Amino acid sequence: MTEIKFQTTVEVPQFQWQTGYKKKNLFMGSCFTENVGAKMEALKYPVDINPFGILYNPLSVANGLQLLLEEKTFTTNDLIEHNGLWHSFSHHGRFSNTEQSKALDEINSRIKRSAAFLKNADFLFLTFGTAWIYRHKKGGDLVSNCHKIPAREFLRERLSVQQIVEVYNDLLKELWQVNPDLKVVFTVSPIRHWKDGAIENQRSKSTLILAVDQLIQEFNSEKCAYFPSYEIVMDELRDYRFYAEDMLHISEVAIKHIWSRFEAALIDAESIEIAKEVQKIGNAVKHRPINKKSLEYSKFLLSFLKKLELLEKRFPYLNLKLEKEYFNVQIEEFGGGDQTIVS
Repeated sequence: MTEIKFQTTVEVPQFQWQTGYKKKNLFMGSCFTENVGAKMEALKYPVDINPFGILYNPLSVANGLQLLLEEKTFTTNDLIEHNGLWHSFSHHGRFSNTEQSKALDEINSRIKRSAAFLKNADFLFLTFGTAWIYRHKKGGDLVSNCHKIPAREFLRERLSVQQIVEVYNDLLKELWQVNPDLKVVFTVSPIRHWKDGAIENQRSKSTLILAVDQLIQEFNSEKCAYFPSYEIVMDELRDYRFYAEDMLHISEVAIKHIWSRFEAALIDAESIEIAKEVQKIGNAVKHRPINKKSLEYSKFLLSFLKKLELLEKRFPYLNLKLEKEYFNVQIEEFGGGDQTIVS
């Protein structure tokens, strides 16, 4: 009897290397980057996610990486004011602020931190969302975010495959001079840019896929690779039940599915097992008892604190400092006194 299949399965390439708790991972790109990066962050993997905020196109991502390599210090000349907020054209709106000095402080402290992280990172995950870019008419600078400034002040153009390849050819070589062991994993976001229209969205995504393919062919597979997140959504999850209400962004169920494929392909077996225990710790932190003064809750807290400490002893590279502090504070509030376990 022929087996009935309810979905097609996208073959994920065999990667020559895997990440895990002993590796540092920098994520940059579209909001899909944040979805996968957030999964790793929640499981306490060493990650740095979008030091410039969400970036949608390859040139904005490349610009961000270049600024990290230069360890650029932003000044007042790098900010613009609009609607009572100070913005940077290189950053997402999350870095905007009503006070110029505060915007600069946050931008510069994050660049300093992420520049140091990049130099020692093991993996760089880059997610491209669109091939369309915007340039500010006044000066012609590339804009990562228009910050709701009127469209008439910008020029819009679609990148070619060759433009993307040329920029990353030089950039990747520079990155590997600074960090020779860095592994680069490209992905293309499955989230559609519907404001471009269905046809232009497909042309845009095709441009990104072809550019990434050419880059991987030009550099050996020991240095860079492609994870097919776009293809997984398009072919394995071909149903609107895997989308959010806007029918453009993917649902939490879809994100979990992609994470499972990502985890199986790119995270080492030991880390996957450790993550199961870390998840239990995380669930315990989120637990809200009916009675915080009950003996049962006290035992619950002490039990998980002991589990946490055992994990730390077995895997000293784990960073569970915040979770440990949480359990100790909760036990002290209960009145645990000498029951409290202090590191």
